[in-house]
Amino acid sequence: MVRRPRRDLLAGLTVAIVALPLALGFGISSGLGAEAGLATAVVAGALAALFGGSSLQVSGPTGAMTVVLVPIMHAHGASGVLTVGVLAGLLLIALALGHAGKYMALVPAPVVEGFTIGIACVIGLQQIPAALGVPTPDGDKVIGVAWRAMQDFLASPRWWAPAITLVVAVAMLLGARWRPTVPFSLLAVAAATLAVELAGLPVARIGDLPAGLPAPSVAFLDVSALGSLIAPAIAVAALAALESLLSAAVADGMSVNHRHNPDRELFGQGLANLVAPLFGGVPATGAIARTAVNVRSGASSRLAALAHAGILAVIVFTAAGVVARIPLAALAGVLLATSVRMVEVGSVKAMMRSTRGDAVVLVLTAIATLALDLVQAVILGLIVAGALALRAVARNVRLDEMPLTHDLPGDHNRQEHDLLAEHIVAYRLDGPLFFAAAHRFLLELSEVAAVSAVILRMSRVTTIDASGALVLGDAIERLQRRGITVYVSGIRDGHHQPLHALGVIAHLDQAGRVFATTPEAIAAARDQLRHAGILPVPAGPPAAPR
Repeated sequence: MVRRPRRDLLAGLTVAIVALPLALGFGISSGLGAEAGLATAVVAGALAALFGGSSLQVSGPTGAMTVVLVPIMHAHGASGVLTVGVLAGLLLIALALGHAGKYMALVPAPVVEGFTIGIACVIGLQQIPAALGVPTPDGDKVIGVAWRAMQDFLASPRWWAPAITLVVAVAMLLGARWRPTVPFSLLAVAAATLAVELAGLPVARIGDLPAGLPAPSVAFLDVSALGSLIAPAIAVAALAALESLLSAAVADGMSVNHRHNPDRELFGQGLANLVAPLFGGVPATGAIARTAVNVRSGASSRLAALAHAGILAVIVFTAAGVVARIPLAALAGVLLATSVRMVEVGSVKAMMRSTRGDAVVLVLTAIATLALDLVQAVILGLIVAGALALRAVARNVRLDEMPLTHDLPGDHNRQEHDLLAEHIVAYRLDGPLFFAAAHRFLLELSEVAAVSAVILRMSRVTTIDASGALVLGDAIERLQRRGITVYVSGIRDGHHQPLHALGVIAHLDQAGRVFATTPEAIAAARDQLRHAGILPVPAGPPAAPR
């Protein structure tokens, strides 16, 4: 149901302005050309908006997907990339029908962070030839291609292209700090295009674009090549699933009451990837940056993402001649700035300080993403994270004889009943709180209802990593959004570091809601509810006779 159509349409316009240069740039970077990027943004963007599991998600060509497509384009050509898109779409639909969406949420936070850093580096390196104004050298290893491009430039330097790239990138980065709501990417590209036209500068342009989408066709399919394309298709499907569900989760976190359906999201992305290649589009995913812009612009329904696709379609049909004159160096500047903004420095520093294992996984995944390919990097990160988590669990497994007493004095069942009657519920977290167990904990805790205060008893948490800490913080934030006051008790000494490094309990500490023991937390919760008028103030002792 569309409750605020005007705001959704305005959000769609804002996202389309941001998405236009990115769609052009990622289409060119993939090797299929700017028209492929536009076709993907229009077709995949519309289908994923209609059939996906998130009302706020915006889909289209992304930098991460471009990184995977470059070696496929190099080995199999344009028909191979389009065929891989179709196969990946079928795989995503199969994952959706198999209810695999919930398992994608188990990727540890350091793996995702390292993966993002590696992608940012690859995207930046991919822009070196266009930024220097030289033809892209042959090769599928991005470091080698960038190095040869620099050698070609130094052999015969021409400074117009690097100057345009630098101006556009700086304008985007500084403009985002100054006025985050202004689409500096489009403004910078428009200004660069106008300056190049007026001065007649000798720089490469996008070139001729078709005035509209091509008619759907399956002429690219080569049945004999399907066997060799299965492995690339699995890589593309895995990346599309991971990035789309991560982006949908980001949208959930930025909104108050929105929650995506992971299986439906996989289905929507599968349908989008199945159909987009028929129009010459590259494989697509949910786009985190464009989704974030959509939410910040006030989107509340699928109409915003649909409007974004529709506006881009209008541009394709009416302004292809103008778009064709955009300098490649300007788009390189947009993508360089995008790669810089992908890396959240504060988040990386916090995760590096969290635990040694988290730091190792993050760095290893980032290096593997740059040196190998994206899916191999994620698999390697998962293996290392799993090994470190199991090692941590093994270290904390103990067989202790426990006396039949509890943190709460007296009759335990009666105490719990009394607390529930007072709108207070206490949860004891037992065992490890790491990536595999954390998401189940979040789902369970998010369903708490009809209470005013929640006490998280953490004295029996044996292990906590960055993913567990972040999920704990997410659960606390969701409870507080619903007006539930959260208290924490019994944090072990060794667990303070990840919780503080990632800012999970800093605000609770400042508010005086972190306690050494559960009885202290219960007393504080009761006092707070009495001050709020939810619990009656106990009668004091009778006044002394005069």
